[in-house]
Amino acid sequence: MASGFFALLDDIAVLMDDVVVMSKIATKKTAGILGDDLAVNAEKASGFVSSREIPVLWAITKGSFINKIIILPLAFLLSYYAPTVVTVILVLGAVYLAYEAAEKIYEYIVPHKHTVISTDEVTLSPEEIVAIEKAKIKSAVVTDFILSVEIVIIALGSVLGKPISTQIIVVSFIALLATVGVYGIVAAIVRMDDLGLILTAKKSATSKFIGNLLIRALPLIIKGLAFVGTIALVLVAGGIFVHEIEQIHHLVEGLPSIVGEFIAGLVGGIIAFLIVKGFMMIWAKVKGK
Repeated sequence: MASGFFALLDDIAVLMDDVVVMSKIATKKTAGILGDDLAVNAEKASGFVSSREIPVLWAITKGSFINKIIILPLAFLLSYYAPTVVTVILVLGAVYLAYEAAEKIYEYIVPHKHTVISTDEVTLSPEEIVAIEKAKIKSAVVTDFILSVEIVIIALGSVLGKPISTQIIVVSFIALLATVGVYGIVAAIVRMDDLGLILTAKKSATSKFIGNLLIRALPLIIKGLAFVGTIALVLVAGGIFVHEIEQIHHLVEGLPSIVGEFIAGLVGGIIAFLIVKGFMMIWAKVKGK
């Protein structure tokens, strides 16, 4: 009886050790997506009056939890019954990531005008403010769903072949980190300017300096996150291409891994971007006839 109990404890210890190791690997592989998720949601959670930032962010966070509840069981079922499908989804997700990165790079090079709607507008009625908030929350939750699928599939791809119990624990941990970690940091970022305003109201010259620094730093941090997130998207997509597509692996195997992954992700993104743009142009001409 005692030997069976200690054997059970030994099995649990082995499982948890495996979980820790695989969690580190999965976190590393999903770091790029988490960075992009952070940049996207920091942008979407900004632009509201101070009193509404946290309620709006909480609404988005709840939507993110619901997304994970929907995605995780489906991912585990696929992993158990059709693991090859996970690999296919992983590669398709990499194509999407590469396309998204290429589109962002294109917009850096060829700037586009974007309509920015902010609830800070004093001319808006309460009903219009609520409508704008609902629209931005819905947009953020939809974006979160897409990014969550990518995060879960990439995390799942790193533990394929492991026992299903290890897969469930590791991937669920990454999914929880993606929500709690990302939105916790976003909450801190979007409140930076409010903390800055409080500090600027102090009499101390040091407090005023730090306050002004925080206010000026907020838009720079959001832009910086977007830039880093774009590079990360290229590397994550390229890493999937290199490790999952044998022909691409052979093409870049003589290069340093980070260079090969960056080239694979960038070229893949450019091809995907050109195909999508070409299709959109053809579709616009067809509709115009």
